Amino acid sequence: MFEKLLLSASGLIFLGYGLACFINPELPAALAGLSIESGDGFAEMGAMYGGLQFGVGVFCLMCAAIPVHTRAGLLLLLLGIGCIALARLVSAWDADWMVGSYTWGALAFELLVSVLAAVALKR
Repeated sequence: MFEKLLLSASGLIFLGYGLACFINPELPAALAGLSIESGDGFAEMGAMYGGLQFGVGVFCLMCAAIPVHTRAGLLLLLLGIGCIALARLVSAWDADWMVGSYTWGALAFELLVSVLAAVALKR
């Protein structure tokens, strides 16, 4: 039950944020302090923040609904989101300037989700 709840909650969060970023690629850019300077940049923001996160959300929801895929969904959260958290932490540490609330909030979410996925996999 814990596994399904984690996958469902994560799936809804990724699905919602992905959809919002797909509709408006300038949203994640503004939140993260990035600037979009070309059509390629606009497409990249829409694809990576919109399409990829939406797809992760759909996959998590499918894994919550189909018990045989639950472990795969948890592994995605542990490895995929865990590696994003690790990269974000190292990059924030190496940054020449202070990171803001967007980075700390995203890092907290990613660490929480990956730790909970590890706990769920251990059960």
